[in-house]
Amino acid sequence: MAKAKKKSVDNSFHPFIKWFWILFLSGILGVFLIFLLAAWGVFGEMPTFERLENPQTNLATEIISSDGATLGKFYLDDNRTPVAYEDLPENLVNALVATEDARYYDHSGIDGIGTMRAFIFLGQRGGASTISQQLARQLFVGVRSKNLFQAVTQKIKEWVIATRLERNYTKEEIIAMYMNIYDFGYNADGIRSASRIYFGKEPKDLKTEESAVLVGMLKNSSLYNPIRREQLVLDRRNTVLSQMEKYEYITEEEKDSLQALKMDINFSPESHREGLATYFRMYLQGFLNNWIKNNPKPVVAEGERETWNIYLDGLKVYTTIDSRMQKNAEDAMAEHMKKLQAEFFHQNTPQRNPTTPFLDLEREEIKTIMERAMKNSERWRTMKAAGKSEEEIRESFNQKTEMTVFDWNSDTREKDTVMTPMDSIRYYKTILRTAMMSMEPQTGHVKAWVGGINYKHFQYDNVIQGARQAGSTFKPFVYAAAIDQLRMSPCDELPDSQYCIEAGKHGNPEPWCPKNSDGRYSGNMYTLKRALANSVNTVTAQLIDKVGPKPVVSIVKNLGLTREIPEVPSIALGTPDFNVYEMVGAYGTFVNQGVYVKPVMVTRIEDKNGSVLYEYVPETKDVLSKEVAYAMINLLEGVTEGGSGTRLRHSFNKNDALYKEIITGYPYEFTNPIAGKTGTTQNQSDGWFMGMVPNLVTGVWVGGEERATHFKSINYGQGASMALPIWALYMKKNYENPDLGVSKEEFPAPENMSINLDCSKVIQVEGEEDDLEDDLDLDF
Repeated sequence: MAKAKKKSVDNSFHPFIKWFWILFLSGILGVFLIFLLAAWGVFGEMPTFERLENPQTNLATEIISSDGATLGKFYLDDNRTPVAYEDLPENLVNALVATEDARYYDHSGIDGIGTMRAFIFLGQRGGASTISQQLARQLFVGVRSKNLFQAVTQKIKEWVIATRLERNYTKEEIIAMYMNIYDFGYNADGIRSASRIYFGKEPKDLKTEESAVLVGMLKNSSLYNPIRREQLVLDRRNTVLSQMEKYEYITEEEKDSLQALKMDINFSPESHREGLATYFRMYLQGFLNNWIKNNPKPVVAEGERETWNIYLDGLKVYTTIDSRMQKNAEDAMAEHMKKLQAEFFHQNTPQRNPTTPFLDLEREEIKTIMERAMKNSERWRTMKAAGKSEEEIRESFNQKTEMTVFDWNSDTREKDTVMTPMDSIRYYKTILRTAMMSMEPQTGHVKAWVGGINYKHFQYDNVIQGARQAGSTFKPFVYAAAIDQLRMSPCDELPDSQYCIEAGKHGNPEPWCPKNSDGRYSGNMYTLKRALANSVNTVTAQLIDKVGPKPVVSIVKNLGLTREIPEVPSIALGTPDFNVYEMVGAYGTFVNQGVYVKPVMVTRIEDKNGSVLYEYVPETKDVLSKEVAYAMINLLEGVTEGGSGTRLRHSFNKNDALYKEIITGYPYEFTNPIAGKTGTTQNQSDGWFMGMVPNLVTGVWVGGEERATHFKSINYGQGASMALPIWALYMKKNYENPDLGVSKEEFPAPENMSINLDCSKVIQVEGEEDDLEDDLDLDF
């Protein structure tokens, strides 16, 4: 009986065992079937094998300086530059794995333990999305749907894609892809941008606590954003550090010390209107757009665009700009212009100048300028496009409104204020503008490019768009023609006396009798070297009369100054308009032993895979002999040894304190060889300085947007006061960094010099911008 009873008990468990296996096998079959259906696209389109091999993401074009720094990027929505796994710091990878997927190296895309936990506790004890699944969602699935059925099918697709990603990529590649794809906010697309924007450094330089901040943001970068919610992000960072300690990536002592640290956020937004070399980057944008028109993609894959896109294709543009010299240039400009602008405001109050900011203009002329500025404004264009009547538009220009305007005295260079749009136009007319370009003469490589004082508020690039009268900086071209054509020497002498070129000669329409800047004639004999140093107009007039305007224009054209230049004697005093880009290229020829090298800004362009798409070919031209070029350097050295550029070298006893208030950084006290030329145009509308050392040529221009915006006195309005200080500050900063290699040596002289440079006597007389004590005889 007992035996029969045991048999009865065993039979009673058969149905349970049977159903267990049926449910178990059905579950496995169901999961397999779900995966199969998802793979077939039943739950929506799945990425093809080709897309898995080459996931498409928008990549920003990166602008790279000659010293390897990123100057900026071009992008539309995605400011993304990929980083290889090898360039990710170990602490970042550890923080990611500890926080997001502790068993990452043990699964194949799906974490079984985590998935079971999520099902059992309904996600209350953590989710189950692996790093691979999160990457799948970012690349191919998208934002989680609020519809339950769609959310479930999205999850299934994530599982399928995650397992495929694990088959196609290594664990390291998946981590790199995930960190490169994530949007950290504030245009920080991917870890490279996030590291630069939030901490001002490359990913490889991130500290453990900084990596913890960025990994903490992966939970929700909009919520956990250090700029908006500092305390919340700090708490989240400390949670990440706790996870790193839990999984033994750091010790408890390290965790405690790191959690005690404050967040050291160095917020450096990357936008098209902010950052380093903004004007140059906008020039480069035009350069690339022109290059794209003439250079279609050599190989076009199916579904790809036939033309390059600078915002999406991840190009790398290698430039000649040196980020260190660029920063020096921008800092020097800001340092001097802030001070110069303050003095301009001081002198142009309505009480001192009723027509401020304009001088020497009648009321109707001022009205014309303001009317033109109003009609060219963005407000006018926008309102006209919206169908507003002219009467409505004009009325709006006289209504006070809240606005943000440029302001030198603010750390952000702008201030919030209330004024009428017409008053804002007048205010901006008072702001002095500038341009600066620095070039290596032997190669033509442009090292620094400053197109203005602030790109956000002043987008006109005065380096290459603006052209202004060259003033006395044109005179060296006349001297070069005379030495080249007539074999004159810097030691040849001409008298400083009234000199006239009669009507009809050299195409002159009427008699031309130029005066010196002070209206006086000394009657003394001047060597060419001293005459150029002191910008003696009468001597320059005699030279162009001797050589003729045509040879001067011919030389100027060969020096890269390609604008229309009338072949008349008056050009000798710098009446034609040129821009800084042209002038630097031309002066570079003197340093480069008579060989003109066209300025170059881009050396190479590569695609995202490193294939070279473009390499520049130097454009050169022999213009002057080595002897003539060196003779010009000798002449221009005289400017800094005994002429208008002397203040680069010496400290004067009289009025030193006053001069320090006027000119930033004075005294400069350079002792190395410097060749240069100041320039000042009529009414002090433009101030120039061209400065040269053996391996660097730099041009600086300063002036108002309107020629009628200028200083009343030459004491402030001359090139030696407006432009020269920027050059001096820039060079001082360059010399402070020996790694830049800026020369302090002598200019190299040619062998067997045939032109006499040994002037036994140099006569010192007053001339334009000559005597500092006269310059400081202020009358305000």
